[in-house]
Amino acid sequence: MLVLWCPDWPAVAAAATAGIPVARPVAVFSANRVVACSAVARTRGVRRGMRRREAQSRCPDLAVFGADEGRDARLFEAVARAVEELVVGVEVVRPGVVAVPVSGAAGYFGGEHRLVETLVDKVAADAGVECQVGVSEGLFAATLAARHGELVEAGRGAEFLAPLPIRELDQPDTERAELVDLLGRLGLRTLGAFAELAERDVASRFGFAGVLAHRLARGRSERPPLRRTPSPELALPETFDPPLDRIDVAAFRAKGLGEKFHARLADRGLACTRLGIYATTEEGEQLGRVWRCAEPLTPHGVADRVRWQFESWLRAAPGERPTAGVERLLLEPEELVEGRSLQLGLWRGKAGGFTGLEEDDAVATERAGRAFARVQGLLGPEGVLTAVLDGGFGPADRVRKVPWGDRHEPSPADGRWDEKMPSISPATVLEQPLPAQVVDETGRAVGITARLCVTATPHRISFSTGTREIIDWALLPAGTRGARVQLLLAGDRNEGEEAVLVRCSGTENPVWTVEGMYD
Repeated sequence: MLVLWCPDWPAVAAAATAGIPVARPVAVFSANRVVACSAVARTRGVRRGMRRREAQSRCPDLAVFGADEGRDARLFEAVARAVEELVVGVEVVRPGVVAVPVSGAAGYFGGEHRLVETLVDKVAADAGVECQVGVSEGLFAATLAARHGELVEAGRGAEFLAPLPIRELDQPDTERAELVDLLGRLGLRTLGAFAELAERDVASRFGFAGVLAHRLARGRSERPPLRRTPSPELALPETFDPPLDRIDVAAFRAKGLGEKFHARLADRGLACTRLGIYATTEEGEQLGRVWRCAEPLTPHGVADRVRWQFESWLRAAPGERPTAGVERLLLEPEELVEGRSLQLGLWRGKAGGFTGLEEDDAVATERAGRAFARVQGLLGPEGVLTAVLDGGFGPADRVRKVPWGDRHEPSPADGRWDEKMPSISPATVLEQPLPAQVVDETGRAVGITARLCVTATPHRISFSTGTREIIDWALLPAGTRGARVQLLLAGDRNEGEEAVLVRCSGTENPVWTVEGMYD
């Protein structure tokens, strides 16, 4: 496998769209964190995961852009087209990375080195961007080879991977951050150290995700070589009347197509890892692109790639874009694997409320999804919100609401919530904290000193539900944002024992509020 990688592609695409010169530092942010930055920005101290304020303090003239996957995919089409003019079988892994089979092309150009030189020159001339190329067995090893600019000889992929740090397993479009963190804490610092473990031990300790990562660390392919041959009936054709010629309409239609395509494969216990997107315009123009993914594509993943591809087609430069709207679209699974993650649950849950009806959780989820989509159609995207666990100092701060159907992308954890509340979090978090008063045995108000200690032992608390006796309490670690105290309240005629979380702000005139309740 040959992989062509354009470093810092989100930053490159953002700068190209805004017409910013290459000498100016550029950074792309998502959730107020750096997700990509140019080489010039890195020389000024900007790094991935850094907060926006810190990045701008280190580099005051930093050009700031928001993450835009559609923009990245649209501009990357020029790179994919340049590679396609030289090599057949181009597969876009993600904006910034393309993969091609190397054997036939290397023979045609007189060797791998000649092929690499030709590709680099072609991309620089046609797309005007720099790139690096790597060759190795499998997509994972070839991608790392491209990052290091290595042409790994056949059969030496494991040897190339062995000294690389274990964090290389956590690539974009994967969810291995927790696994990589755990492996590091277990003392496995390199891919070679992880590869030396017995596969049986890895399976028993880390499950299927660990076995897949173990295969990659050993230099093997992402999946076993035996794969299903896609049946023509699995392809999903779609006709548009009127033809699609607007990005917003294409994005809306892509959601439904992604769900329908995914459901068609899931019904047969399959999942797609290479997706072919082929279109025909009113004028008979034929468009096509293949997208590869290391993990089985979800409905959202299919919809994203359809949307990205339409953006790259409809917003291409004059002379390269289609002359008419897209009339027919074909989604074709180029490669299939068993959909382990798509298997329906064995146990059934009550989904009918008091009617006593039972149905599969997957069916209930699908019915709920359709209902949410109808509500959003009436009220707009903000009509249905879902909660995402995020970073924050208090229990309410950690919950962020996003429109249903959008990506659940928590802010990257950076370990800087020094004054965050330790677990266990309250089961019930109040949107509006309740005012309260905390007093000692003599009836005097209890406060917090400048050194964050209570002025007296809490004895009673009064808030909207009445006055309760405090039978135990614990002061939580705190800082400049005030102190939090866990209180165990005695039962009364209406309530049993109850644990609550309260917060005290101020030292001279303490203000107490109830923030949450524990089960």
